[in-house]
Formats: sequence, C-alpha cells, structure tokens
Amino acid sequence: MSGLKIAFDVSQTGRQKAGCGFYAAALIDGLLESAAENEFTLMTSFGDFFHDPFQAMAFPHWKRGVHFGPRKVRRKSASRFWINRDKAGSFLDRFDVVHANNFWCPPWRLRGTLIYTLYDMSFIEHPEWTTESNRKGCLEGVQRAAQFADGFVAISEATKQAFLRHFPSIAPDRVHVIYPASRFGQPGFHPEPEPPDNSIFQAGESFFLSTGTIEPRKNQAFLLDVYQQFRARGGAPIPLVLAGKQGWMMDGFDQQVAASPWADDIHILGYVSDGELAWLYQHCLVNLYPSHYEGFGLPVLEGMHFGTPVMCSNRTSLPEIVGEAGVLLPPDDLTGWVDALESLATEPQRRQQLQRSAVARATRFDWKRSAAQIRSLYEAASS
Repeated sequence: MSGLKIAFDVSQTGRQKAGCGFYAAALIDGLLESAAENEFTLMTSFGDFFHDPFQAMAFPHWKRGVHFGPRKVRRKSASRFWINRDKAGSFLDRFDVVHANNFWCPPWRLRGTLIYTLYDMSFIEHPEWTTESNRKGCLEGVQRAAQFADGFVAISEATKQAFLRHFPSIAPDRVHVIYPASRFGQPGFHPEPEPPDNSIFQAGESFFLSTGTIEPRKNQAFLLDVYQQFRARGGAPIPLVLAGKQGWMMDGFDQQVAASPWADDIHILGYVSDGELAWLYQHCLVNLYPSHYEGFGLPVLEGMHFGTPVMCSNRTSLPEIVGEAGVLLPPDDLTGWVDALESLATEPQRRQQLQRSAVARATRFDWKRSAAQIRSLYEAASS
C-alpha cells in the first residue's frame, strides 16, 4: 500500500520526560526506522491538557525528514488553537492517522483514523493519588476517546482490562496491548554509565535503589517504613537511594526522611540523567518498586535489562512484566517486605539467580516488535 500521512504526538517527550514520554519517544524512534514509506508530522504541542513550552519549540528528529505541527509556546495559545474545531480540525484532517499520546483527545471525530494511547486508569480507580486538575484532565481525555477514537493502544493487559471495566461499550478488539520495552535496549541508545555526584558512590558501597517520581501512587513513604524496619531489626547499613523528581502530594516526605534515625543513609537524588540511571541499575544491590498502581512499570523492566534483582508490588501490571523473575509482594505488607529485603541482602546466590532471570525476562520486551505492531495497527485501521 502507499505511504500514510501520520501525525504523532511527541508533546511529552521533552527533557524531563517520565514513563508516558519515554513510551512515545521510543515508538517514534522505532517507527522512523521501520516505516520509511510513511510521512510523519511530529506534534510537539498537542491539546490543552499537557503543555511543555520547551518541547513546543523543539525540533526532534529534524534530520530524519519529518514535518512538525503547530508550535504553541504559550499554554493559552495552545488551548485556543486545539479546542477550535475549525483551526485544529483543519490541521488534523490532513492526516490518515493521528496518534494521541498525552491523554488529550480532540472533542470531535476526525476525518482520518484516531489512535489513542491508554497508560493507566489510576485517576478513575484511585483519585486520592492525584491532583484534582490532573484527574479531571485525564478523565476528560479518556471519555472523549471512548466517544471519538477509532482504536486504542494499551501499554499492558491490566490497563486494557481496567479501561474496558469503565467503558464496557468499547469492543475489546479495538484495544491493542502493545508493550513498552527498556530504552536501554534500543539500537543506538547507549549512554555512558556515570555515577551521580554523591559521596556514597565514590567508595563503591552497595545500596538499595528505588526509581520513579516521588508521589503517593509510587509508595515511597511505605518504602521508607520498610527501610527503617530493616535497619531497626539489625539490617546492614546499606544506603537507600531514591532517584526521581519530586511529584505532587508529597510535601512532607523530605521531613519524614530527615526525622529518620538513619537519615544519613537515605539519599534523594532527584531527576537523574540517562547515564546516571544506567550506572545506578548496574551497581545497586536490589531495585525496590512498591508502587500501588502501574500502567506498566518501566523502571522495573529497565532494571531487569541490566540484570538488577527486583522486589516490587504484585498489583496491576507488574506481575505481567516481572513474571517469575523477581520478588512480588503486596504494596502494604510491611513485614513481608522487610523479611524479603533481609533475605536478599544476605543471600548473594539468590540475587545471582534473580539477575539471570531478570535478563532473560527482559528480552521478551522489544521496541522493534512494539514499533512493528504499531505500524500494523496504523495500516489495518486506515485500510
């Protein structure tokens, strides 16, 4: 078939992107590698919900022959444009496929095919873990998509089933599970590992690692309790390292850390570079991820790619990702987490077994395969 004209939302792929942005960034990398016959327009601004003024002026992949959508540096300008059916509709109707990746959905039916990415349903199922403005924006986008989207991409089976529970009128075969993969496994993505600028890493000490935005859903407050119990029970003075930017609704977390008897061994690094993150995965003793709710759980898979032993929650999508290659526990079982942490800290053979299992399991997730599935979805939906 002849090439398609595709508008692809990259609005969340900026310098401090999180899981949604990594997913969109890796997919467009793969699509530009494997779908040369198609014509891509990258939308660095898309909708009135998420807005990154730096990304709005970015030129990702400009050497790859792509085009770019409207550049809206000011949020007000973006909002006025994208909710205007005459202006935004005229732009979007040029394309055979429009792929929405940041929760926003046009509030009308497009002339071409609209594909909408589903990340998770936590804003519906647990609104207490997010802000009211974020809950409303995500909910509005998904509700519009249920009305106007032609097809859906879910990043896990758990996300697909949660969406169908809340939107039972959607036929299941319209929702396609297309998994993320570790970006560290992408061809050409090999950041040089480097230790963060922190004194605990200079002496080559072992440490426990937890990555991800610090917010209630990620459950770092519980992890702090686990670590304190571990130390109170005589656990070795292994530092706990948290790598991730400060999120919402965690204003008192720094004070909780400061009040800990082991505060000197708890290190909050903030947002780290790709090279620093690779180094952390390669050198940590265990990757700890007690999240209550995940659409996928990319930090777990990224650690597994490096052979990092993983302890994580057994909720939502995480069992899909980890399988038998890690230790899965309820995210509120304090005693179970402390017991398991003591076991892994003192049993190198068990850690080595988990390392081998993690690497083998991680190979099941591949960006080339995911990009090929997206490409097939575009072609089928547009035929």
